Amino acid sequence: MSEIFHSLVLNKRFDDATLRVLESALVSKDVKSSIEVRSGLRQFLGSESLSVLREISEKSAEEKLLVLEFLVRSFALVGDVESCLALRYEALLLRDLKSATNPWLQVPYTEWLNFAHQSKDSGFYSVAGRACENALVCFKRKCAEDPKTDEVYVMKKSTEDAKADGVFENVQVIEQIKRLKDCAMASASSHSGPELEISHELRL
Repeated sequence: MSEIFHSLVLNKRFDDATLRVLESALVSKDVKSSIEVRSGLRQFLGSESLSVLREISEKSAEEKLLVLEFLVRSFALVGDVESCLALRYEALLLRDLKSATNPWLQVPYTEWLNFAHQSKDSGFYSVAGRACENALVCFKRKCAEDPKTDEVYVMKKSTEDAKADGVFENVQVIEQIKRLKDCAMASASSHSGPELEISHELRL
């Protein structure tokens, strides 16, 4: 099954059917064989993904995102957390960049926040901090679209305002994101943890 997966990827079949072949290739009753197969597939994906990313650099944002999603899911299946997170980060940045002309690509702050938590839990503290910064930008942009949730407006309002509860929930969200960022950056300063290798080709 590994050979079939190799062939499908080399033939640019980045779809669910190919992912099912990968899942089948990883199934083995022999622990040693399973480890060897997983290691081989991880190496193959690591080398092949580089050429795939170069090849799609001139494609549309939608096409790039479809391929990135395939690679993210593939790396997750073979247990390559670093590559999985790096490509997820790349996809989020690409969506954020292209959302000005393609609103449907807009990244909600919750998606950035979830990614920040996962990056921090995996030991990638610096990228978790950057994800928090993006979460803050997205949330404040959302607030700016509604004056009654704007952070400056919030601080001027009385707690007796009928809408105060909802308004102050937004302040709590901002504080939550800032706490996570501070925690991630503190961890980055005190640990010599790994850094994600991020490609910038796709956002050109």
